[in-house]
Amino acid sequence: MSLDSVRRSEGTFLVPTYDRHKLLLKQGRGVYVEDFRGRRYLDFLSGIGVNALGYRHPVIQKKLKAQAGRLIHISNLFFHEYQAELARRLAKISGLDRAFFCNSGTEAWEGALKFARAFARAQNQRRSKSKWRILALDNSFHGRTFGSLATTGQAKYRDPFAPLVPGVTFIGFNDVTDLNRQFDSNVCAICLETIQGEGGIRPVSPEFLRHARILTKRTGALLILDEIQCGLGRTGRYFAYQHYRVRPDIVTVAKPLAAGLPLGAILTTSRVAKTLHPGMHGSTFGGGPLACAVAIEFLRTLDGLIGHVRQTGDYFRRQLDWLRTKHSCIQEVRGLGFMLGLELESAELAKTVVSQMLNRGLLINRTNENTLRFLPPYIIRRRHVDQVVRALNTVLSQLRAQPSIAKEAKQ
Repeated sequence: MSLDSVRRSEGTFLVPTYDRHKLLLKQGRGVYVEDFRGRRYLDFLSGIGVNALGYRHPVIQKKLKAQAGRLIHISNLFFHEYQAELARRLAKISGLDRAFFCNSGTEAWEGALKFARAFARAQNQRRSKSKWRILALDNSFHGRTFGSLATTGQAKYRDPFAPLVPGVTFIGFNDVTDLNRQFDSNVCAICLETIQGEGGIRPVSPEFLRHARILTKRTGALLILDEIQCGLGRTGRYFAYQHYRVRPDIVTVAKPLAAGLPLGAILTTSRVAKTLHPGMHGSTFGGGPLACAVAIEFLRTLDGLIGHVRQTGDYFRRQLDWLRTKHSCIQEVRGLGFMLGLELESAELAKTVVSQMLNRGLLINRTNENTLRFLPPYIIRRRHVDQVVRALNTVLSQLRAQPSIAKEAKQ
């Protein structure tokens, strides 16, 4: 097995939708992955937030082995022992009431949009025209399917597939005045990420989120939060909205939920859930026994990690803030817990830094072109943070001394 042979095979048989790094990974343990040459890499991306417990976590491995030997899949025409227990645990930590299980984040978001339209129709049966408009945010990202793309506020993702699902209006990010201008009685939902991920690790402001909650309560519209990337412990609380003390009507989760297995969920109130009935929505693979059994173990493990994420995340943030004082090319540090972004002055600089960090055995990526994104596993320690910050300091210092990079950054 070699990188060249895999690349040639992929070039022949795969649809070319990914711009991959030239790295062929073989295995992982803890917070490290290893390539086929035996070189280790400290992973501060964790599969874009999926591998929150790192690699080969003993609790997850034990449950995978045990459940795979019993039952991997049944259809949702039958009961199994794990869905209700997983839903109960998610309800407890979210403050919501009910769950629907699916396969991915984008599928969860699609379902949430359907729930919003169904709820609006049920609540407005006496009106000649029900609520149907959806407000979403500029710079957002909600997934790759049609409804998710329609609510994604970045033209580069939407334009190749237009026309998309109608009825969506975009609001300026954190712009309360624009929100007031665009909101009316025909809006069925305000949809947003509590912290924008692909948009550059940008937290929504408390003022904006609370005002959105006031408007939706006033008219009976729903507040839908996308916590596919920022939820389930990533920010040092179970959900990012808990930092704001705002309770949504619907929240979507996915990435780390089943510790690497495909699983997403829509969490909602009983008031919304009662407008759905059998046949209105479904999933073939969503909520299978293997994924749900592993997800329960993830949540049990997460209970003991929340404080660590919060404390070590605060330390990480302080170190990045220190780094900013050392390098004028750093524009801003953003985020919470283990969801942090370092905005640099150019896309070219950010791309080069990611490459140089990879050469040093450190995995990060960039989002929104010029923002370095850090989504490490929840089990990292301060020494891992120090290793990343030291490497960043060295890389930025060296690049600053290279005229070609400095010139590119200023253009």
